Amino acid sequence: MHDIHFYIGLILALFIGVTLGLIGSGGSILTVPILVYVVGIDPLIATAYSLFIVGSTSAVGSVRNTLDKNVNFKIVLLFGIPSLLAVFFTRSQLLPLLPDAFTLSNNVSISKSKLIMIIFAIVMFAASSKMIKKPRQKNLSTNQIVTSATPLITQGLLIGTVSGLVGAGGGFLIIPVLVFFANLPMKQAIGTSLTIIAIQCLIGFTGDLSQHDIDWTIVLSFSAISIIGLFIGNRLSKRIIDGSLRKIFGWFILVMSLYILFKELL
Repeated sequence: MHDIHFYIGLILALFIGVTLGLIGSGGSILTVPILVYVVGIDPLIATAYSLFIVGSTSAVGSVRNTLDKNVNFKIVLLFGIPSLLAVFFTRSQLLPLLPDAFTLSNNVSISKSKLIMIIFAIVMFAASSKMIKKPRQKNLSTNQIVTSATPLITQGLLIGTVSGLVGAGGGFLIIPVLVFFANLPMKQAIGTSLTIIAIQCLIGFTGDLSQHDIDWTIVLSFSAISIIGLFIGNRLSKRIIDGSLRKIFGWFILVMSLYILFKELL
């Protein structure tokens, strides 16, 4: 029998799905705090649960967007697979090499996790300002969707490395890259991002199965409510034009970046 905190968490899970359906990201950033601070789950286990909840919700969103022809599968392959490999390499090989704390000056040090989150927030802040700012008018020649291999693979490796370092937030970084470097319309960027996130999260979750005892009641109930929220968010996104959707995304990650900075520095 679960207590009141579990049911409050379930209500909040609806907003996880709405966020994923509306702007194609924000799942992990919302899921982990809800599981930790509301439901009372250990942060390490909450991260594993988040992978399944966000991954399953994103997978449903991917199918929905595929039916609406809003997923560019060439970009999923050229960007998503290098990103996935970079996430795996960063978490398995690079992170263990970093020291637990960095010394900034005499008697002043900062932990590895805190430094990573501060860097992540700064990257989010920079991405948000670009999404909020009104884009300059493009020539027709520069408005083509970019599907050439080299830039997409390079960007995928960079984003995967950053995502691997912070352990969350892939969509916050994927969507600006797809919009500004691949020239995807916002709604196609959301559909393509959801597909990449689904692959990353569900593969990541399989690696956690052997390390944690999974409470499937929590995982499946949160996933079900989140999927309901996804359909609500998806329906809302169809009523919003691309430019407005891009600004909503920008303001959302701006608020989240300031929240992370506030939490880490104060």
